Amino acid sequence: MLGLPEEITTCLFDLDGVLTGTAELHKQAWKQTFDEFLRARDGAGFQPFTDRDYADHVDGRPRFDGVREFLASRGITLPEGEPGDPPARETVHGVGNRKNELVLAIIDERGINPYPGSVRYLEAASAAGLKIGVVTSSANGAKVLEGADLAKFVQARIDGVVIVERKLRGKPAPDSFLAGTAALDTEPAAAAVFEDAIAGVRAGRAGAFGYVVGVNRADQAEQLRAAGADVVVDDLAELLED
Repeated sequence: MLGLPEEITTCLFDLDGVLTGTAELHKQAWKQTFDEFLRARDGAGFQPFTDRDYADHVDGRPRFDGVREFLASRGITLPEGEPGDPPARETVHGVGNRKNELVLAIIDERGINPYPGSVRYLEAASAAGLKIGVVTSSANGAKVLEGADLAKFVQARIDGVVIVERKLRGKPAPDSFLAGTAALDTEPAAAAVFEDAIAGVRAGRAGAFGYVVGVNRADQAEQLRAAGADVVVDDLAELLED
């Protein structure tokens, strides 16, 4: 019914791009942030931030890890700065805070829409008695879940705030997903991970979870399989058809 092995008792969902369409909003905010930074640094001939940059260096990672990873790919190193750095400051935290400022403004302007197929899947998983957790690198997990009216399905949330507080390694390390299974009193082998990001799929495989579902929202089905997904779908509703 749910398209999962019989031994699975727990579902761990990434949020942006798996349950809600907010991944596209994050990508837009990252592009504006990095393009502004690079234009100011390199002038009119700067090399823009691309979809490939997003997939390779940012998608699925905690915000400040994404800043470090992308800038390193361009041979740029910034001082770390402090968590409270203003968005205009040229530090890792300043650039990351600029991105967060932008994405919150975009979310407030456009609202949050869950994928209908994901809502159907959450309803089915809940009705079947499976435990449900959300594991997201975003510090805005609570806001997005409430705005999309999905919090009612979720028994545990591990988000960017928790990751920082507990000093967990970000995806592709499995730490945040392992924290999700611990919060739900489940062994990793009994949990399924649902991810649209390459880094997230790698985290699911690295943590020896029982099943890893790749959600292909960005035309990267082969990359998701190569990263370790057991199955790849375009929409979670496809799993309900099995």
